[in-house]
Amino acid sequence: MSILISYAVGNGDMFSIKHNSDNFTIIDSSISEENRDWIIANLKNQGEAKKISRFISTHADQDHIMGLEYLDNEIPILNFYCVHNSATKVNETADFKHYCQLRDGDKAFYIHKNCTRKWMNLSDNEQGSSGLTVLWPDVNNADFQTALQHSKEGNSPNNISPILRYSLEDGGKFLWMGDLETDFMEKIEHEVEWPEVDILFAPHHGRDTGRVPQSILSRINPSIIVIGEAPTEHLNYYSGYKTITQNSAGSIVFECGRNLIHISVSSDSYSVDFLSDYTVDTYADNYIGSLEV
Repeated sequence: MSILISYAVGNGDMFSIKHNSDNFTIIDSSISEENRDWIIANLKNQGEAKKISRFISTHADQDHIMGLEYLDNEIPILNFYCVHNSATKVNETADFKHYCQLRDGDKAFYIHKNCTRKWMNLSDNEQGSSGLTVLWPDVNNADFQTALQHSKEGNSPNNISPILRYSLEDGGKFLWMGDLETDFMEKIEHEVEWPEVDILFAPHHGRDTGRVPQSILSRINPSIIVIGEAPTEHLNYYSGYKTITQNSAGSIVFECGRNLIHISVSSDSYSVDFLSDYTVDTYADNYIGSLEV
């Protein structure tokens, strides 16, 4: 069983994966003074006894790196995964400066399309892999290189975000796209091998500016789209798809077993009508149902 958590952090993104191998992964950081005690406690609990840990940074906007320095002090980051970039900011926060130290230091591993690494997606006789695959970026792609240059000039780094897939044998399949914007997705649509997935975390927190084009959605064919935390007026609710809205659900826990994903949320008043009821004991209190995969 693996446990994937999408944390309710306000306006931002943060995830952790307690893999069913000896791996632990954190994706992005959005830690504030208000939430840091319970998030750090949860991360320590989830990562306890795992020998291999990694932090994946999708991009260096503040709502994806907030509290990074504090996180590194509390749970030392030994493996820092990011796209190779030279992003700058006009106003550098302490967390951005820390991001740059990690990005440019000896703990960095630069991810790109189809990259391999023990034990991200390579296993051996001693350790299993994490089941993570990088589907994008193609570092030679002209549109990606333009996005890199924009970020180097201090503009938005949204479109340097990688596309990540997490999959389990006979289990769930998840997809992240960072804060990719709709017009950029349209440019690279035919450069990505889009897999079918069970859970899609909507890009840019579910904002309309990061709406996934229908032609891509048809190929991904997600069972559930998770719409992240952002002001309601900025969200796209993906009409015609089953969704979980984090603004209302709070933190979301996906417990992945064989052919099932048990889903719980932190809000005791949130529910959906499209999941099966397996009446199971779960990691979080408010079990809302299970997805058959």
